Amino acid sequence: MSTIADNKRPLAIIFLTVFIYLLGFGIVIPIMPILSTQMGATALQTGLLLSAYSLMQFIFSPFWGRLSDKYGRRPILLICLGGEVFAYLLFAQARTLEMLFVARLLSGFFGASISTASAYISDITPPQERSRGMALIGAAFGLGFLFGPAIGGLLTVWAEHISTDAFFRTSFSSYWVSGLCLITFLFALKFLKETRDLSKVKQETRNRFQLIAKFFKVPTIGPLILVFFLASLAMSTMEATLVLYMKDKFNWGLKEVSFGFAYIGVMLIVTQGFLVRRLIPKIGEKQVLRLGLISMTLGLGGIAFANSIFAMAITQTLLALGLGLVNPSTLGAISLLADKDEQGTVLGTTQGMSSLGRIIGPAIGGALFGAWSIESPFLLSGSMTLVALFIVFLIFHSIPNAGQKTKTSSTDEAQHA
Repeated sequence: MSTIADNKRPLAIIFLTVFIYLLGFGIVIPIMPILSTQMGATALQTGLLLSAYSLMQFIFSPFWGRLSDKYGRRPILLICLGGEVFAYLLFAQARTLEMLFVARLLSGFFGASISTASAYISDITPPQERSRGMALIGAAFGLGFLFGPAIGGLLTVWAEHISTDAFFRTSFSSYWVSGLCLITFLFALKFLKETRDLSKVKQETRNRFQLIAKFFKVPTIGPLILVFFLASLAMSTMEATLVLYMKDKFNWGLKEVSFGFAYIGVMLIVTQGFLVRRLIPKIGEKQVLRLGLISMTLGLGGIAFANSIFAMAITQTLLALGLGLVNPSTLGAISLLADKDEQGTVLGTTQGMSSLGRIIGPAIGGALFGAWSIESPFLLSGSMTLVALFIVFLIFHSIPNAGQKTKTSSTDEAQHA
């Protein structure tokens, strides 16, 4: 069976695809409030605009995953990359709030194919390397999260020297994202190979909610999807209020908070690009998942008790390390447990539930921050991951540990070397 080393080119394309998705997301997020305000949006409309992307991912991640199971990974990824080109062009051309909503909805619709990218990795990686392969997606997330806002800011400054048009300053970066999507599309068109044997495809007729109900009933897979949802919900609850919390408690401004988020991005890259790939062969998926949830719980809950910048740095380190360990080990375990003909469907359902968490989380965090106390969103977030940790303890014996190398496998590798 092939290994990660045997599939460097297709993995590079998938990595680039996910990176471009998150880079575009990171570039437009900081300019979204400015652009929407220029178009007369209220605070509520701006919030809905930010939620539109995640809403479409919740609805359509299972859709793209199911289509990729039926028609193949390659055509779905190409369609969605081409769609992203159009979506960002439309965003750049938007001059009304309605058009801006359409552009973000389309971007979320095509960006929901992240589930197909995950299924592609599951197709080309053997069981013992599955979670390490999934960590590549997390590393791409971290890079996009890190460089997106920074590149967006630089492009905005550049745009100010090109034109004095108010809309051009905020839309200029979208042209660049569209161009990057086009380059990735052309690269994938030439080099991305199909991984599905379409002659053995099973027909799936259930709708999205029936699929959610189906997979939640499957032993171990259902609880792991719930764990993934809780982790996403906890993170989005924290993210929605962290800027306000840092402003009220430490008098931080946008610049300082941006550096803080960049630090989290760096830690995600280090964790998923390096640490996960070293830990899983040593201790396996289940131990990595448990360790990650413990770290996330301490990081999220610790924010509420941090009384200095140094203490906050510790909580953010624990949080980033935990998230970097939880995501690939959970996705890898779900992929290992799922039928090979349902990889796209089950991973799409999982990513859809994660998107649902990103829709609900900001509303919960904002409501608690304003109505209870500034610490309450972080205490709740820590409680969510604590519940997820409890679930993992309950199903611990049934979580696959395919990535852990035994002494026998290590000896075999040495003999083949």
